[in-house]
Amino acid sequence: MGSHIQLTASDGHSFRAYVAQPSTPAKSSVVIIQEIFGVNSHIRCIVDDYAAQGFSAMAPALFDRVQPGIELKYNSADSSRGMQIATQIGFDKALLDVSSAITHAAQGTPTKKVGVVGFCWGGTLAWLAATRLHPAAAVCYYGGQISKFLADRPHCPVMLHFGSKDKHIAASEIQKIQQSYPDLPLFLYDDAGHGFNCDQRPDYNAKAANEARQRTLDFFRSQLAKTPPHEP
Repeated sequence: MGSHIQLTASDGHSFRAYVAQPSTPAKSSVVIIQEIFGVNSHIRCIVDDYAAQGFSAMAPALFDRVQPGIELKYNSADSSRGMQIATQIGFDKALLDVSSAITHAAQGTPTKKVGVVGFCWGGTLAWLAATRLHPAAAVCYYGGQISKFLADRPHCPVMLHFGSKDKHIAASEIQKIQQSYPDLPLFLYDDAGHGFNCDQRPDYNAKAANEARQRTLDFFRSQLAKTPPHEP
């Protein structure tokens, strides 16, 4: 359904992005931010799904900074490799690529509005995008390091999804987020672990994944359709 394009970040780095378009012209766009496994088949499926829901959708290949085209699987060896690459890149350089993707995505729709949704590593990047970049809305799935960046206040509406049985994110970390931002919609899914949205992972939870997906779609449809305030 999708195809690849080439983008360039502000520091001159060139990277690929997987893109998919809906069957009718999209009014707004969504940038999907990968896990630590690259833009693999799961992430491409998410891009395709958002396109099927009427959005212009894109997933920038953030790991191209270290190994272009890498796609990792959900096993311990690839998980370790993905963590190594993510650490090597760091959040600041990854955000350069996310920023480029947002800018490109905004040019292709009449509203110029872009939502970002990220998973795991990408969940934290989605939070940082909301605080440092210019999306119209952001959704964070099980972002394990969000609690470290609570002083960075979002500049757009944000929604968060976590699993109640996430072995990688302590309940105390989720509580910190709730206490710091009590008005943000934060959903905690019963019997859901880390990566509950991915049907290729052991912690996949179909009920939680479907509920989070519908909430996210409703959130984006609402936020990305809003008319910006009039500026004199």
